[in-house]
Amino acid sequence: MKTFAYTLLGLLILQAVFAAPTKNVEKPKGIKQTPLLVDAIDGFDYQQQDPYHENVELISAYYDYEDEPKIEIGTLAPSGNSEFLIEEDDYEELIPHEPLDPGAPSVPGLLGPESKEGLPTCLLCTCLGGSVYCDDTDIESIPPLPKETTHFYARFNKLTKIRKQDFAGLNNLKRIDVTGNKISSIDEDSFRLLPELVELTVASNEIAQVPELPNTMVSIDVSHNKLHSNGIKKETFKDMANLAYLFLSDNELDYVPLPLPDGLRSVHLQNNNIQHINDDTFCNSKDINYVRKPLQDIRLDGNPINLSKTPQAYICLLHMPVGTY
Repeated sequence: MKTFAYTLLGLLILQAVFAAPTKNVEKPKGIKQTPLLVDAIDGFDYQQQDPYHENVELISAYYDYEDEPKIEIGTLAPSGNSEFLIEEDDYEELIPHEPLDPGAPSVPGLLGPESKEGLPTCLLCTCLGGSVYCDDTDIESIPPLPKETTHFYARFNKLTKIRKQDFAGLNNLKRIDVTGNKISSIDEDSFRLLPELVELTVASNEIAQVPELPNTMVSIDVSHNKLHSNGIKKETFKDMANLAYLFLSDNELDYVPLPLPDGLRSVHLQNNNIQHINDDTFCNSKDINYVRKPLQDIRLDGNPINLSKTPQAYICLLHMPVGTY
């Protein structure tokens, strides 16, 4: 009887267990179910497997996390001691600077030597490489130039004189251009000792005399001045084998300065007072076979001379001079 009672009780308990509703397992908080995959996920047996360990990959594939803390990527100030934080405006204070002395010639090529105006030449003018540009700066004298100067330009200023010390020791100087000043005098040794000088332009000044020049010259421009024939020494241009351009227009010359070097290509003598040309001015009257090929540009217009009166003076030229015939 007791055995039967125990058996009946066991059957009742077993029936109650099978009749009980299935317990719903709560899905992990913070997980958003993807709508298109609801059916597949609902069929997953959460009671039999741990969704956070054995099935991490499956859950991650079908759920989006909403409640996780968001981290914004950016520049974060370091925590703790902030003495190493440097404001942008403070950078210059950390870089040591040597105090600049405006009168010190200690930075050759950068500031240049001190000028009369109390400023280094390369602050008063502009220095680019070996070129010094002092155009339109109202200077009244040529400032001291850096030793490495190769080209010097001081056009349209108030210069009245060139002194021999202005270019002394500038052994690399190749070009000088002081067009458009009021220069009336040039010391005799201002240019003669410059070993590399090839171009001199002193146009539009008040020069009455050409100083001695080195034989390295390639171009000389003394146009628009007050130059007289007696202001050019005899045979001044004779030994300048490289001289190609000689511009002496708009002066007061009475005759062509002779002799002209054989390599000369262009000579401008227009608007002077030249009244006579002889057979040896451009050619060689003793050599009828002589041909002067380089000289192809001769300007004699604006002079009181009739070129047709001396036809033999041009027989060696490939091109006739420009002027009145």
